[in-house]
Amino acid sequence: MSPAGEFRTSYSNVWPYSRLNVMFQPFDWMEAGFRYTSISNREYGPEISTQAYKDKSIDVKFRLLGESAYVPEVALGFRDIGGTGLFSSEYLVANKRLGDFDFSLGLGWGYLGSSGNVRNPLALLSSRFETRPVSSNSGGAAGSANFNSYFRGPAAVFGGVQWRTPWDPLALKIEYDGNNYQNEPLANPLPRRTPINVGLSYRINQNVTLSAGVERGEKFMIGFTLGGNLAAAKVPKVLDPPPPNFAPNAPDTAPDWQNTASQIEAQTGWRVLRIAPKDDVLHVWVMDANTVYRAARTERAVAVLHAAAPAAIRVFVINYEERGIPLHAQAIVRDEWVRAKAQPLPPHLARDVTRSDYAPTDVAEASLPSVHATFVANSPTAPSAALSATQEAASLSGPNGAWRRSADTFEYGLSPNFSQVIGGPNNFALVELGAKANAQYNFSRQTWLQGQVNLRLADNYNSFTYDAPSGLPRVRTDQRLYLTTSRVTIPNLQLTHVGQLSDNQFYSVYGGYLEPMFAGVGAEWLYRPWGSRVAFGIDVNHVRQREYAQHFALRDYQVNTGHASLYWNTGWNGVLVRVSAGQYLAGDRGVSLEVARRFDNGLTVGAYATKTNVSAAQFGEGSFDKGIYLAIPLDALLPRSSRALVGFNWSPLTRDGGARLGRAVPLYDLTYIRDPEAFRFGPSPDGKPRAGDNILDFDAKR
Repeated sequence: MSPAGEFRTSYSNVWPYSRLNVMFQPFDWMEAGFRYTSISNREYGPEISTQAYKDKSIDVKFRLLGESAYVPEVALGFRDIGGTGLFSSEYLVANKRLGDFDFSLGLGWGYLGSSGNVRNPLALLSSRFETRPVSSNSGGAAGSANFNSYFRGPAAVFGGVQWRTPWDPLALKIEYDGNNYQNEPLANPLPRRTPINVGLSYRINQNVTLSAGVERGEKFMIGFTLGGNLAAAKVPKVLDPPPPNFAPNAPDTAPDWQNTASQIEAQTGWRVLRIAPKDDVLHVWVMDANTVYRAARTERAVAVLHAAAPAAIRVFVINYEERGIPLHAQAIVRDEWVRAKAQPLPPHLARDVTRSDYAPTDVAEASLPSVHATFVANSPTAPSAALSATQEAASLSGPNGAWRRSADTFEYGLSPNFSQVIGGPNNFALVELGAKANAQYNFSRQTWLQGQVNLRLADNYNSFTYDAPSGLPRVRTDQRLYLTTSRVTIPNLQLTHVGQLSDNQFYSVYGGYLEPMFAGVGAEWLYRPWGSRVAFGIDVNHVRQREYAQHFALRDYQVNTGHASLYWNTGWNGVLVRVSAGQYLAGDRGVSLEVARRFDNGLTVGAYATKTNVSAAQFGEGSFDKGIYLAIPLDALLPRSSRALVGFNWSPLTRDGGARLGRAVPLYDLTYIRDPEAFRFGPSPDGKPRAGDNILDFDAKR
């Protein structure tokens, strides 16, 4: 097993198979990913495609036992658990490294065990294990997990040894293959002269490896692997503006809060709404702070405040709000921040300053005695670090003055646009390159009209002719028509209002052209206590299908859709769980489960599955909706700070069952700063506290 966070893409070709594998290591003990296999001597389907047959599969492997000085590492793996089952296999394998040699020995079933060189040991338990049901590659069964086939049928021993040569980049390999290639999928038996395969791999660098070999005693194999640990990715921010020069003492000049706001925005990418001193506390309100690396930006903001604020200011309070909703506040004791910057502390003292879990009342009383009266105690357990309306008004006439940002009524932007459809029958990759314009008109901070216009500049859609069959209303399988009908489209144009019902309850109402395929109206309610790992929400929507050109006309199909969703940050290894139940766009009803892991640098990898009340046959190939996704913060990849994420979502097939409405402003994302781990992500060096760890967090109620 690779370390957690490892990502690997590999390609290999040995006639008639070309294989593309994408594998990820969400945990040290688990590997998962998907695979495409192209069978060059079989057609995808002469009536819809002239390309070679493409098979899709999902693979997963679990470590059962870790390697030690005398014990091998043992793993249990499953191949093609969510595809057609053409290459489905199960295997149990042990690996042991001795010096420059790495040995493996395993037992395989299914494709890996087709030679049947040993009797299936599970047949001793029951005769049902002697025969393996034949996998289907058509109809509703395709894409379902083949539970009734696991560990059944012929079994075979396989194994091998790898030698890392004295020339370190080169490794030689020899293996014994458990497949006799006489029962290949699609009635495609292959000749095999010997069960012995030989090969070599050459590591160009730690991320790129080339491989070659001879398989089955007669066919040449060539391949390459690209990989690395994305969870460890970090890039120095050399293109960011330099932080203010640090000086222990406060400035002796009068503050210019407008200039201070401009510097904070340049350092963080946030939008500063207002700055207001009150006695010895300086309050700063910011929005657009939903970035992954929040702590590093907070540290830069504090550096700007320290360089600007007069000596009378002892505490900085940063109030975070989104769309006019106060969500969170942080109090920074200036003297402690200066001491941490000027005098590096030993770990036991640093931990006293760095408090990330606490009762807010205790922090206010123990750490901020001189400013306790400043905080508005809305409840005995959760005082506020935000100014009340009365205090804010009073602060506007304070001795140091105050600053307020003028309203931003109209905003717009231009950016390139790239989209793709992977694994379709017409072409393996259908791609589009274009430009998009975004605009927003703000009636108030809580009410705005947003829109987007896309211009398709270049694509290979001329070969896109296939529409998948469907036994349900065509809510997603008409994607070809939505992609190709018009070069200028309006994917989104909607009016949105968000608000707060109580300290922990939030709502939104919205209407318009909500996504490329549907228009309508909807509302969402979210219960999310500050600092809680659990949230609960409900969304309800009435939508109608849009015309294919994605302009303003509508089609006849309409449906009510919505879900009740439970969100759970488990607190275990960054695992997030979401369970939703409700009605989907095709009118089917069911449950969706999404499980993701978020690493310390903000990288997120997850998987989802939806099962509804339609049968596997009615759903069509795939049996149920499922997929894998990856989201990487550009903060981890670029030499300049960025709020953006780059994402990849893979679903084996596009079907109509289990299809959810795309909503532009989900409240869970809008309020994520209330999560107890919202400030823990960043590229901190091992063994050192992250920037901002000496900052105290409060519930921003008022």
